[in-house]
Amino acid sequence: MRQATGRKVAVNGRSVYAEESGQGTALVVFEAGSGLGRTCWDPVVPLLADGARVVAYDRAGFGRSGRTGEQLGIDDMAADLVALTEAVAPEPAPLVLVAHSMGGLVARRAAEHLGPRLGGLLLLDPTPETAPLYDRFDQTAKWVSLSLSVGQALVWFRPVAWLSTGNVRRVFPPDTYKTMLAEDFTPAGIAQTRKEFKAVAAAIHQFRAEPPSLPACPTVLLSASRPLRRGENRRLIAEHQRRYVQTLPDGWFEEADSSHFIQAEQPAIVADRIRHLLDRVGAHVPFDGPDPPAQSAG
Repeated sequence: MRQATGRKVAVNGRSVYAEESGQGTALVVFEAGSGLGRTCWDPVVPLLADGARVVAYDRAGFGRSGRTGEQLGIDDMAADLVALTEAVAPEPAPLVLVAHSMGGLVARRAAEHLGPRLGGLLLLDPTPETAPLYDRFDQTAKWVSLSLSVGQALVWFRPVAWLSTGNVRRVFPPDTYKTMLAEDFTPAGIAQTRKEFKAVAAAIHQFRAEPPSLPACPTVLLSASRPLRRGENRRLIAEHQRRYVQTLPDGWFEEADSSHFIQAEQPAIVADRIRHLLDRVGAHVPFDGPDPPAQSAG
């Protein structure tokens, strides 16, 4: 079992559990995708220990964070992320925010409130709300919630949890996966995942009608080149991710040789892009991309 220690942090009347490591003047904060928490960053965190303070946390309702009976929306999660950042670094410090999947929606909303303090943003295969596959995500979310409700009733039986989480088990280290089984793939964790699918469905409409302000900081988007599951249209997803980057004042799009969990399959690339953003904190010059880029495209 992994041995990292953390602490509870009060945010907006809720409690989240955060693990802090590393050293340096700069701060890196990680935002997980739906259904996962701080442990999904285990492959990346050790690679940054000598260059920055690193914070990975569980959103309210997940892992070791406090439970909540509320239906939190993406705006609530973004507010918690901002409050956590202010709590762990009350004095303004150079900040890079790293977000995966649905966490990209949270990070983009949080970026509006972090303002000039945010020095860099790294998005790992983020949810592209403009893609046509999200046109009927309300119905998809309901179907997923119904499917998860069955798993929620059975997940206490460990073999069921083990079988139903094979896509995670195959890419994360054994000790990380063991912690995920104990903390995230539980009845409470699945209940929270169902709520987050509902939050994403609502956010799709909100973001399409009134997109968040574009981050002014250097932004890197790593897009997964391989499908996570059968039938996943990677070409269409990547195209809409690329379109988003093209709207940014200072953005870089890059495909990674990975499926959806880029932080598990390509942690060295993720850490390298974080270091490039840390190097640019406080700079106001166009981002020319990492040197050398891996399958890069501007």
